Amino acid sequence: MSNFTGNWKMKSSENFEELLKVLEVGLVPRKIAVQAASNPAVEIRQDGDNFYIRTATLVRTTEVTFHIGTQFLEQTVDGRPCRSLVRWVGDNKMECEQQLLKGNGPKTSWTRQLTPEGVLILTMSADNVICTRHYVRK
Repeated sequence: MSNFTGNWKMKSSENFEELLKVLEVGLVPRKIAVQAASNPAVEIRQDGDNFYIRTATLVRTTEVTFHIGTQFLEQTVDGRPCRSLVRWVGDNKMECEQQLLKGNGPKTSWTRQLTPEGVLILTMSADNVICTRHYVRK
């Protein structure tokens, strides 16, 4: 099993604004979010199947703690409350399915994968739009 522990710096991001459009984030909040999320500070702590992930930007900081295979509450990338379940997909990748607690909206999910070269790949999906971000350890 890969060790995701570390402080991570984003190296590239694709389709973040398109993802926010599918989530129906308005123009002004979307532009602010795209700018603010261009340089997130990400901290991951892992102890076996237990995870703590903190993502900080200029406008929003999120913290989530979870155990692989156990449902937990978090928020979608646009801030809607959801129930999430993370599962391992092989030794170096986890995937999370999210279910909104109320209302309707696009189906959302995320994955985190650690490559043999030590690159962390985060994907965030809303319906058929996928945002991909690459991170390296600081």
